[in-house]
Amino acid sequence: MKKRIVLALGGNALQKNGEATAEAQKKVAIEVGEVVAKLASKYEIIVAHGNGPQVGNILIHEEQASTDKAPAMPLETAVAMSQGQIGYWLTQAINNAFAKNGKKAKVATVISQVVVDKNDPAFKNPTKPIGQFYNEKQAKALAKVTGWTVKEDAGRGWRRVVASPKPIDIVEKRTILELVKDGIIVIAAGGGGIPVTRTKVLKRLKGVDAVIDKDYAAEKLAEEVKANIFVSVTAVPNVYIKYGTPNQAALHNITVKELEHYRKYNQFKAGSMLPKVEATIKFAKKGGIGIITDIEHLSEALQGKAGTIVKK
Repeated sequence: MKKRIVLALGGNALQKNGEATAEAQKKVAIEVGEVVAKLASKYEIIVAHGNGPQVGNILIHEEQASTDKAPAMPLETAVAMSQGQIGYWLTQAINNAFAKNGKKAKVATVISQVVVDKNDPAFKNPTKPIGQFYNEKQAKALAKVTGWTVKEDAGRGWRRVVASPKPIDIVEKRTILELVKDGIIVIAAGGGGIPVTRTKVLKRLKGVDAVIDKDYAAEKLAEEVKANIFVSVTAVPNVYIKYGTPNQAALHNITVKELEHYRKYNQFKAGSMLPKVEATIKFAKKGGIGIITDIEHLSEALQGKAGTIVKK
């Protein structure tokens, strides 16, 4: 029996050196396709991905081109657009990697909705910056017209900020699981999923303007499909303590308890390594294997020879 893995690929991983053109990002997707094709003989694979830079660009296009006849699409719809965009790049890359070896790939992108709690505290304190930068006067004027929450972003200007609630369910989980069982490589929960709420009585879904962290959503998906391994694929080969200092040290094989100790002492930055660490801890606590590494060391990490490997 093949082991089932969920790979959580960072959105920034497709935009190396800030190159935002489709062709530049397709070239990076080719690397992912090659790795996935090599792993497919040994593993059942689900690829989740971030969308931070991509959905930001979509929003800029939507806002700048908005007219009465062609109004800008809302954030939750922009997330869906980014899922299709990145899913296309990855699907094509995986297909081409198989074709290179004279094989045919079975791969599909599932546009994925992720349920959040409408009463999640994150909705009362939006913190996730999205879209373009404005000066203070522009931002506050837009806030009055649109109802946006706007904040100053690290000295770079003012931006819209939205809630980043925790995922509580994956709407398409059964579909994804059936596809995986049928030997199909699935791309799902892109950009953390399209955020939706679900009514208690009629179970009706409604999109909400929010951004779900892709590592938390990918970990939730890994739980739901009973994956054996959860991998957060990032820009560095390992998790580090004292990162960026002369005393930084890579973490290799580590227990949940040890990693929680480092988290307690604020070794990991919010919005950067912290969500990856927290998602990996959550998965490993349930008995699975959690890994954090880069795409170059992924194959070795799955063999226990590289990366940061977390077990209960």
